[in-house]
Order: sequence, then structure tokens, then C-alpha cells
Amino acid sequence: MIVLGLETTCDETAAAVVERDDDGRGRILSNVVFSQIDEHAAFGGVVPEIAARAHVEILDGLIAQAMREAGRSFTTLDGVAAAAGPGLIGGLIVGLTTAKAIALVHEKPLLAVNHLEAHALTARLTNDLPFPYCLFLASGGHTQIVAVLGVGDYVRLGTTLDDAIGEAFDKTAKVLGLDYPGGPAVERTARDGDPERFALPRPMVGRPDANFSLSGLKTALRLEAEKCAPLSDQDVADLCASFQQAVADMVKDRLRAGLRLFREKFGQPMALVAAGGVASNQAIRKLLNASALDGGTVLVLPRPELCTDNGAMIAWAGAERLAYGLTDTLDTAPKPRWPLDRVRKPAEPGLGLTGDPVSA
Repeated sequence: MIVLGLETTCDETAAAVVERDDDGRGRILSNVVFSQIDEHAAFGGVVPEIAARAHVEILDGLIAQAMREAGRSFTTLDGVAAAAGPGLIGGLIVGLTTAKAIALVHEKPLLAVNHLEAHALTARLTNDLPFPYCLFLASGGHTQIVAVLGVGDYVRLGTTLDDAIGEAFDKTAKVLGLDYPGGPAVERTARDGDPERFALPRPMVGRPDANFSLSGLKTALRLEAEKCAPLSDQDVADLCASFQQAVADMVKDRLRAGLRLFREKFGQPMALVAAGGVASNQAIRKLLNASALDGGTVLVLPRPELCTDNGAMIAWAGAERLAYGLTDTLDTAPKPRWPLDRVRKPAEPGLGLTGDPVSA
């Protein structure tokens, strides 16, 4: 089956065409992404109204380019997928409404995809990974450890109690006067710093649960920065290195707890999968493989461009859901908040390892 996927949840506008074979293997036919970084850089973060307007202006052209690169016409599609949440409501409306229009005009099934489910299923597109596996999702808006048991079948093992890891990187960059986006800026600056100069806390480390917390670490970094003011370039580099090391130590400990909980509940996972923009951070990527080995499994890490927001992951999640007949009606509404464990699952028995979805 051939599925068009649209991604407009935040500040990337993306369209892609993906093919899913009868045996469940996937192939990306096109994957076009337009980043709005330049539009938001002056504000030090994403401005929802600007993001929504940019989606309106660019999405039609990106769809045309994706279809052209894939060598497909709308009549050859088997379904049209769009991220319906979670995300910024303005962007969600643009993408979902566009998908509805295409589905209606060409009489194709609509697939309203959960953005987090798309991240969760990407490893099946890139690595043909069987269920079950453990997902570490870390981005600007989300930080979770999830048991991926089947299409539509997810159990959250850990989450952040306050800020997402990516958000904490961005706010650290802002405190230290670095460029936007903050995550890559902190990583670059940390290369010239001493990670042991500042004794920053490692929140939640040693706890039996698999949850995260970033607010205390952010506050500690701000206080250290205020003590050193005015900051020299070396002060900034050392603060970045110390912050990044604290996050890495916390992630390693939280993944150890998450993998233990997975084994206790569901047995040995087929792999540890990482997704989200934070998975592109080299310091964190290094510890992920060690975490997988310590947990008795292997690491599956999709290419960086497939870890961040893109249309291919939306198209693939749509294809996976379409294979089970999980289509959506044209009156489906966007959902700014949509927990992964509230996603509709197939009705057929024996799919995944759990019964009814757990409550969020």
C-alpha cells in the first residue's frame, strides 16, 4: 500500500510518501521537510501563530514535491495520513484539514495519526523491527520511556514530571545567551568545556520508577551562571558541558530503570529504540548503546533525519494502521493533547501483549 503523510505539529512542515509491502516491510519513496528555524530564531522559540501561517504557505508545495519525487499520483494512493496530535493546534488544523481535503476529493481513507505513535513505529520502517520493544522518546516537547507492544498498543513506563529534555536544553541555551535552536548550540559549546567543573544535580537518579525531572537541574544551572556573572566564553562552555553530562547521567540511570520495568512486565525487549531530536545529541547517543547492552538487548537508532519530525514517520504509522483497518472519519478533530496510551488499537485478539489501553 502507498500512503501520503503530512506532519505539521510544531515548526517543521513535512510531506512524504511511504510504501508498505504485504509482508510488513517499508520503503520511503519521498520525504520532504521544511524547517521554520529562521522564522522563529529572533524570538528564541517557536511562536504558534507564525508556525501555523508558515504551514499554510508551504504545505501545498511540499505535497506536490513529495508526490513528484515519489513518482505517484493521488489516484494511486491507498490512504492519506496526517498528524492529528499532540501538538500546536494551529499547525494540527492545517495538516489535518489538508489531508481531509485530499482524502475527500480522491475518495481515499483518512488516517489521523498520533505524532508519538509515529515516532514509536519508525524503527519498524527503518529496521523491520518486530514487537515488543522499548522506546526512549526525547524531544523538545516529550520525554517518555514506552513499551511498544503492537500497533496501537503502548504502555508508558516513565515520563517527565515537569520539563522535556529538549525543552531543558533550549532554556539552558537561552540562559547562557546561545543561539536558537538551543539543543545543538549547547552540544557544540559543550565540546570546549569541562563537564566536571560545576557540580549539578542528577534528578531522580537511583529511584525505582523510570520518571524524569528537569526543573531542578535547570534552576541549579541558572544559579551557577549567576554566581559566575559576567560569564566568559569558558564559563559558558563549562556550564554547557556540566549540564549535558548531568542529563546524560540521568538518562542512563532512567533507562536502566525503564528496561528493568519492561522485563518485569513483558519479558525481554527485542531492542531499545531511541527517537526524537535529543537522540541526535552525540553524548546521549554514546550512552544509549551502553544502556541497551546493560539491559540485555540491542540499540536501534533510526537515521537522525528520521528521529526528528518528518512526514515519513506519519505516512508509515498511517500505513501500519491502515493494514488493520484503523481508518478515521472526516469529522475527526485535532487533539493538542493526546496521550500515546489513549491511541485506538486493533480489535483483533492476540495483537500485542496487553488487554485494554491503560489510562493516561
